[in-house]
Amino acid sequence: MKAWILDSTDAPLRLQEVPVPAPRDGGALVRMLAVQVPAYTRVLTAGRRGGVATPTVLGIGGIGRVVDVARDVFSVRPGDIVMSTGFLRSGRLAEPEEVLLGWTGIGGRGVRTATTEAMRRVWRTGTFAEQTVMPASTLVALPGAERYPDLARLAFLPWLSVAAAAVERSGLAPGDRVVVTGATGQLGGAAVLLALARGAGAVAAVGRNAASLARLGEVDPRVHPVRTGGDRTADGAAVLDALGAEADVAIDALGPVSSADLTMVGFDVLRSDGTMVLVGGVRETLPVPYDELMHRRITLRGSWMASDRTAYSVWRQVEAGVLDLSALDVTTAGLDDPESVLARAEATNGLAFVALTP
Repeated sequence: MKAWILDSTDAPLRLQEVPVPAPRDGGALVRMLAVQVPAYTRVLTAGRRGGVATPTVLGIGGIGRVVDVARDVFSVRPGDIVMSTGFLRSGRLAEPEEVLLGWTGIGGRGVRTATTEAMRRVWRTGTFAEQTVMPASTLVALPGAERYPDLARLAFLPWLSVAAAAVERSGLAPGDRVVVTGATGQLGGAAVLLALARGAGAVAAVGRNAASLARLGEVDPRVHPVRTGGDRTADGAAVLDALGAEADVAIDALGPVSSADLTMVGFDVLRSDGTMVLVGGVRETLPVPYDELMHRRITLRGSWMASDRTAYSVWRQVEAGVLDLSALDVTTAGLDDPESVLARAEATNGLAFVALTP
């Protein structure tokens, strides 16, 4: 079969013919149908988004059909359409350890341990391939997905699930005013869609890309695009003007940036007793003032990845039409030219993405 192999972050991603993997204990063989290629994939392959366990078949997430399962697997069955999360947990409640397979990312404090290294060594198969073997615990069966008219759109489900977890942790209630900073990124765009599906009364979508903001504004009249000018005070005033009042919820979905100012805009515009959830890739220290956090009774929460229950609930929303994926701009691509696909993916943002359809 064909697969994208990353030998190291000093070598380019390459296409290679490799043996079809066999199911192993606890795992399932999945034929991949549609896999999102995140916009930052090229950056990741160069080692600038954290460490990747190499050599490996690269790729996280995606939609596939189960071909075969190990004899000890009962959560998914041959023929099932499944979502691969790539999110592997040790299962140890007292000392939980988590990793992303075929990608970068370690849970908790982000520190490598003997356990996380073993988890990534044992399961070194990603989803940028025709077929992959994944732990059954990282697969979520999607009953009814075989009838969905466009499986390529479902490649966005893993990102929607991560956004949904952040929205859940925010406690967003119908009618709430929401600000999403970093809304013009793919995770930010997903957060806007999930806030709308949850019943937000108004969403201030804050970002830099004018075209992406315009597209978000066309999705629903409740979305109010706010283009950041780079000044924290002015951006905060623009958000308040767009919402007409202080926000109940702030969700930060920014990627790596050189300043925490835009993230702090979300904090600035929150009402007393509001909630802020951090789900993006900001690596800057946040200058959160102790007295304001206390006197305004702000809840500040982190959110990373999503539970299987959350992922399944996102699919149910899509299936029911509560979460409309027609706003997505999907470009499909094959496996034959990794470099070309990475370049196309790098040019996408917001509600636009490239889906591999092996």
